[in-house]
Amino acid sequence: MTKQLQNSEIVDFLCNTEFKAGLFDTLKIRYRTYICPFIELISLVKPGDKVADVGCGSGQFLLLVSRFADNPESLYGIEITQRLIDNAIELFSQYTSINYHFETFDGSHFPEELSKVDIIFLIDVLHHVPRKHQESFLKNLINIMKPGARLVLKDINGGSPLVLFNKMHDMIFAGEIGNELKMEKAKELLINNGLRIIEQKKRRMYVYPHYTFVAQKD
Repeated sequence: MTKQLQNSEIVDFLCNTEFKAGLFDTLKIRYRTYICPFIELISLVKPGDKVADVGCGSGQFLLLVSRFADNPESLYGIEITQRLIDNAIELFSQYTSINYHFETFDGSHFPEELSKVDIIFLIDVLHHVPRKHQESFLKNLINIMKPGARLVLKDINGGSPLVLFNKMHDMIFAGEIGNELKMEKAKELLINNGLRIIEQKKRRMYVYPHYTFVAQKD
């Protein structure tokens, strides 16, 4: 990935990719990079990585990885909603040389395919999991990871007063109130379930307060 990658390049690439999806899904596919740190996340992929995205939505992040990351070996996305998986397959349909696979899952039982990947992304997914299930969700995901694999947890910081804007966002677009964790609590869950934190950061994009952890299973 070039160091000079800009959000405008990402948007141009996605706007020039032909696909059919609903209006809201189309807007999210094309413009989410302005409110989510995709450029930082893409840079975490290493040459030869087998990459997975849990809660992959319409697949736009994995498509960006295929275009802008440094030679990933394969891409694998899972999502609970069939409509979004259909969007992802449609989005990738013109890029026949890419080694990719998408499938649905039930939201708690993770496919065995995840045990083969090198890096797993969990982008704005955890706050959609009911609070009482968040720890078991992470535990089950971490258990299936192979030694040496990395988990990238990017979510909204529940410890920031700006979390209210994300709650309004989710109410409008998802019809639910998010269960955002404080950054310190998310870190605790990762460590308590056997991961080693190798990188952490937080940043604000417009009114959205993000945190990102890169954690490795030793």
